[in-house]
Amino acid sequence: MQTPNYSALLRAACASFLLLTASACGSAPTHDAPPAPGNAGLLAQIQAEVGAAACDSTQQCKTIAIGAKACGGPERYLAWSSKDYDGKKLKALAQAQAEASRKQQQADGMMSTCSIVTDPGATCQAGRCVLQKSGLGGSNAM
Repeated sequence: MQTPNYSALLRAACASFLLLTASACGSAPTHDAPPAPGNAGLLAQIQAEVGAAACDSTQQCKTIAIGAKACGGPERYLAWSSKDYDGKKLKALAQAQAEASRKQQQADGMMSTCSIVTDPGATCQAGRCVLQKSGLGGSNAM
């Protein structure tokens, strides 16, 4: 009778457990993740509304939360400019898109890692508002 290889069995059990755990948790949306199918039109409108985000100074650069994670909070942030724009329509579109994301996630039973996406803040670089690099933080959220 052959003795079982407990080391190999343990590795296989651990790998199966990790695979099961990862699939049960779902995936956390990232800023590179494609939008949910129902949100594509709203996301396109948001991006069109942001446009070139032209700026003369960092004071004109703002951020807006986009999307919604299954555990709460936004999926990501976009930089926009208040140079020639008050952002009211952009804010309404972002709220509608976040609500559509929440509804889609509930309908699909989606879950996430519940990681927190913090507002990176925005700055004016080469005449365009862009998100600041991670860790710099910001307080110019809409």
